[in-house]
Parts: sequence; C-alpha cells; structure tokens
Amino acid sequence: MSINERSALSGLISSNLGYPRIGGNREWKKALERFWNGTIDESELHVEMKRLRLEHLRKQQDKGIDLIPVGDFSYYDHMLDTSVMFGLVPERFNYHPAGPVPLSVYFGIARGQKGATASEMTKWLNTNYHYIVPELANVAPVFTENKPLQAYREAKQELGIEGKPVLIGPYSFIALSKGYDRKELAAIVRSFLPLYTRVLSELAAEGVQWVQIDEPVLTTSFPAEDLDIIQEAYETLTQAAPGLNIMLQTYFGSLEHYKRLSTLPVQGLGLDFVHDHGENLQHVLQYGFPTGKTLGAGVIDGRNIWRSDLKAVAALLNQLAEQTSAPQLIVQPSCSLLHVPVSLEAEQTLDTELMHALAFADEKLEELAGLTAALGERNPSALAQLEQSTEAVARFNSSSARVQTAADMAALLTREPQSRSVPFAQRHVIQQEKLKLPPLPTTTIGSFPQTAEVRKARLQYRKGEWSTEQYRTFIQQQIKEWIDIQEDIGIDVLVHGEFERTDMVEFFGEKLKGFAFTQNGWVQSYGSRCVKPPIIYGDVSFDQPMTVEETAFAQSLTSRPVKGMLTGPVTILNWSFERNDIPRSQVALQLALALRAEVEALEQAGIGMIQVDEPAIREGLPLKKEQQQAYLDWAVQAFLVTTATVKPATQIHTHMCYAEFQHMIQSISDMDADVISIETSRSHGELIVSFEDQVYDKGIGLGVYDIHSPRIPDVTEMLSMIQRALRVLPSDLFWVNPDCGLKTRTKEESIAALRQMVQAAQAARDALAVSN
Repeated sequence: MSINERSALSGLISSNLGYPRIGGNREWKKALERFWNGTIDESELHVEMKRLRLEHLRKQQDKGIDLIPVGDFSYYDHMLDTSVMFGLVPERFNYHPAGPVPLSVYFGIARGQKGATASEMTKWLNTNYHYIVPELANVAPVFTENKPLQAYREAKQELGIEGKPVLIGPYSFIALSKGYDRKELAAIVRSFLPLYTRVLSELAAEGVQWVQIDEPVLTTSFPAEDLDIIQEAYETLTQAAPGLNIMLQTYFGSLEHYKRLSTLPVQGLGLDFVHDHGENLQHVLQYGFPTGKTLGAGVIDGRNIWRSDLKAVAALLNQLAEQTSAPQLIVQPSCSLLHVPVSLEAEQTLDTELMHALAFADEKLEELAGLTAALGERNPSALAQLEQSTEAVARFNSSSARVQTAADMAALLTREPQSRSVPFAQRHVIQQEKLKLPPLPTTTIGSFPQTAEVRKARLQYRKGEWSTEQYRTFIQQQIKEWIDIQEDIGIDVLVHGEFERTDMVEFFGEKLKGFAFTQNGWVQSYGSRCVKPPIIYGDVSFDQPMTVEETAFAQSLTSRPVKGMLTGPVTILNWSFERNDIPRSQVALQLALALRAEVEALEQAGIGMIQVDEPAIREGLPLKKEQQQAYLDWAVQAFLVTTATVKPATQIHTHMCYAEFQHMIQSISDMDADVISIETSRSHGELIVSFEDQVYDKGIGLGVYDIHSPRIPDVTEMLSMIQRALRVLPSDLFWVNPDCGLKTRTKEESIAALRQMVQAAQAARDALAVSN
C-alpha cells in the first residue's frame, strides 16, 4: 500500500508505555546516591524527584503523545513500589505498615540494612533490568496508599496532563513474586484483588479515562490452568470500575493463549508486534480481534536503538486496522522505553551514517507522533518523514559497515575446534596437580572498588590530560595495592581488579572491531546502577590483545594464581544494542571467535586461569519454552568456541548472577567450564536446592555474600551458606567467593567482607578435616 493512499487509520492516536526515569544526565541516579551518602536529606530528594518526573511528563507532552503514562516513575523499582503499596514488607525488617511505607524501609528492602538482608533481585523477564522480588511468605497484603492516583493528580494539577496510570497486573505481580507454593497462586491472586479494585475504583472516581495494567507474564509459557484465575481477576476488576478503560498491556513476545485472553473483559489489549516473531500478527489474522476492543499496537522497538522503517510500520498498522473492528487503534512502543537511552541530543562523536540510523527514547516518541500525524491526520510533512526514515534505514543497511565478511559461519566453524581436547575429570586431576590449591579455595569474581580516584584518573587519560605512561603507572599502582591486600587477607586465587575498565562490556567493545560507543547512552540496570551498552553495528573481529598487559603484570607480583578476566560472547551480545540485520546466534559466534584469540593470548602470556564471564546468558533465554533450547544450544556453542583451544592444565572459570538458573543446570554443565561461580546469597541460597535433584560434576562456587548491599555479613552467616551448599555438592569441587564483582563497594567494605569470607572458608575447612 502506498503511504499516500487514504488509510483506515483516521482515528489513530499515540501512546507511550513508560519513560526512562534516570534523566538525560543521570540526575535520578545522582540524587539517589547523594541521599544515600547523606549529602541531601529526604525533603531535598523529594524535590529533585518531582522535578524530574514533571520534566519527563512535559517532554512527552511537548512531543505530542496523546496518552502519557503516569506512575511509571520510581525511586528504585516499579515492582518494589507495588510491594510497598500493598504492604509487603518482609518480616525481618520488623515493620508493620499502617500507612505509606517510609523511605528507610523502602530502600532497606532494596539494599539491605543492619540486621536485615535485602530482598532478592533478579532480571525483569529477559532484559538487563533487575527488579526487587516481592516476598509473600508470612505477610498479608494491606493497602497503604494509591500511588497511581497520586501520580495522576500530580500530572493533571501541575501540567494539565490527563495521564494514563500504570500498574503491574495482579497475575504478573504474583507470578513474579516468591515465598508461596505454586498451587496457592489462584488463592493469593484473589487475596490481592480487593486492593487492586480499590486502586481502580479510586482512579475511576477521579475521572481517569485509561489505565495501563501491565501483564508481561502473559507472553511467557505460563500454565494453561492459570487462565481461569486470570479471567476471574479481570472480571472482578472490570466490575469494580465499570467506567474505567483498562488497557491490558503485554510485551517482550507474543500473547500466549491468544484466543482465550483476547476476549478478557477489558477495553483494550496491548500487543508487541516487534519482539513477537510475527506471532501476534498471525494470531490477529487467524483468529481476528474482538469487536469493540481497542488495540494497542506496539510497533516501535522499545528495547533496541535502531530507527524504524516507518513505511513498513505504516503498512503493518494499516493491515491491523483492516483486520480489526477496533473503535480506535493506538500506536505505541513495543514496551516501556525504560530499556533505551534518553536522547541522541548529546551524541557528538558518532559516525554520521550510524547516527542517522538510531533512535533513543525521545526520537522514538517523535516516531510515534510522526506516525500518528502521517496516518491519522495525513499531515504532508509527517508523510515525508516516513519516506525519509525508510531511505535512512535502507542506506545504512547497505553500507560497508553492515556488509558481512563472515557470511558462512557454519562452514567456518567446521574448521575450528568446538570443545576442549580432554574431558573435565581428566583436566581436574591435571589442574589440581599444577595448582595445589587447598580445599574450598577462595577467590573473588573479578572487579575491585572503582574509587573516585580511579574514575578521575581514567577520565584524565581519556581527555588526553594524562599520557599513556602516566595512566599505566597509576593502574599498576592500583593492581599492586590490591594484590598485596588479597595476599594479606589470605585469598587463594587472585584477580588484578579491573581498574582500567569502565564497564565489563564496553571495555571489550572498545577494543574489538564492529562496535560503536555513545557519550551519554545510559540505561538503568538495577537501583541507581546505570550502564552504557555499546552498539554492535557491523561484523565483530579481534584486533589486538586487550587484557594481557594488566593480567601479566599482576601475575608477576605474586606466586599465587591470578585469573585472566574476560566477558563472554553471549553477555557482550545481550548487554549491547545488537545489530538487527543478521541472526543473534551469528553475532554471538563472531564474538566467540574474537574472544578466543584473547584467551589464547592470555595463555601464551603464562596465565593459567582464565574467567570468561557469562552473567547475562540466562537473561537472553526466550520467554516461550519451545524457543529456549535453540537459544541455549547456540549460547553454549559460543562459550565452547571461545574456550576450546586452551591446554588441559589451563583452568577455565565462568560466572553467572541475578537470574533464575534452576532450569538450565544441564546447559551450564554443557558449557564445560572447569569452575562456575553463581549468585546465591541474594536469593538466600535457594539455588542450592536445585543440586539436590541435579548432579553437578564440575567445580562450582555459590556466592556466600551479596555485594550489591553495603551490609557486611558475619563469619557465621557465610559459614552457614557454605555448609548448606556442601550438603549437596562435593567438597573437592567447591569454591568460596562473593556473589559478584566488588566494583560498586568501598575499599573498607570490600576488605572487611573478604576477611570474613576467608575466615568462614577456613572454619569450613577445619570442619571438613575433623569429619574426614
């Protein structure tokens, strides 16, 4: 269809699902950290947060978005907001809500406080955003405050915006919580419905027109028996607020059980037409769309940073309009824009051709508004913008930057080793003889505190204010200091500390071919932690050694083994904004071959332990069970390709964290790493249960303390974690380590916690010696 023809989209309106809360210059992050370190007080924090909220709303208003979300802004995490709104404060915090939960308790749940560990943090579905997992054990839901109503009132009173309140739906909220038996899910959902009905009733009484209820779990392979409680829940909510329009919003994939769920008694259904593998469109074509229901069409990619081909999007919207009898079609992103950077405005160094192919959150809002104007209003300048976007995308995709130089990856791999030459059982004996490590060897995951001094030095070097030699001398001083500290503490396997690295993905991307980097392309990962993902725009290949100099220097300072530290191919892929013109599996294998060259360079430099971190391997797992094994197969293959050529005596480590690994233990074993370290303390050791039913026959370290909390656990607590693990794992394969790297902790916190950890490991060794 020509975009100049009349379309069926005269009633098209635009909507957004959520806006990045961090601010264009990470003002949100900076305000939180000033509050946490005592630089500002609570009233000053509230003032700054309100300023940011209104700025974000005003920007969407100015861009011409018709339905603007309110209530998506958070002081930490939207799931945590829902928890405290419903009074879910874990027992260990000794606080029983009778009204709004104070910030001290709110942040305590997220970060821990004296005498109470933080709640578990895990990945939000298959993204790199982390949410605070609600705990339902031994707490009864109580209504504390109506946060969506407060957000709606503020937007209307301050800016005249008729906002669209956003809240997490009851099914997804409970399904993503912990502390209950799965058989109790329906009863627990019912127990929360009175609280949800109160929220919606008060919104309806206030005059709210649309409310967005997010149910992302509906795009996963959830049990079919849950359909009845989902139906019951939405019948209850609709009856409680009959004058309110509910947009049941899904994202990150296609709607599971489309025929049944599309008929739920709600006024609108939001579907993702970008990351659904074409399945949502197929469902609409095959089964139709319910008469009288509004379709929220997620047609602008909310998870990646590439500019849309708006002519292709327009054709899709017209196809949807022709297939539905919806009174109104809403054009929107595929998900919240929380997952992309704020704006291209600050980017001054990107290649012009690449720059024209990108769209961050603000530019995606412009795409939404442009589509609405072009297709709904038939605005001539907006119609021209559709043509321009298509030309820009086509021009970049045909450029030399995107031409694939490793087109026949399958043929290439037939000539390359894809597994270690000796099985683990034999390698283990060889490595033990070489390394002569004690029982329950201690190590850390890789990074040490990135102090203000370290960050300043790195900035001075990047600006050219320091020479290469000045910077090298500084980094070597930091390495030496921490090698000495580790030896003094008594750690068995050391690391160099990664002081030269800004970020575990960005560092490698800067040294490999095929990557580009932004100046201000930050996104929130967890809490105030923001990351700046690199852009994979072309073919990836090795250029020159990346980590050898620092690692070899560290090894020269000690007789103890020092681990080489690399980020694995799947994590680099998942934590980058990857190219979208070839399969992800092919990009992962390009990365694997490039990283293999670095592994070989480390080994040639005399490094006998190399850690290839894959903390993000789980987050890339497709939400649909039938798609998961194919992903795991190529992810495992990428790791094997990376490490296949090292000698049997070279010990390969890997690390994973903050995700659910219970259902992929076999794939983790198939990666054939000699030692894996996995987070367990934040989840209070629950992963350990998995090893009661599944044998793991390689080296493993289950993290004994949570590094994302400033709280330092005592020796008894860490010893208890070690002993619990040793009930199901063999002691000759068990390692003792923190959950993750120590980059975000202070020097004092790190040293104190590591001393406790080494003491706990020694106590466990002593107990083993007595029992043997």
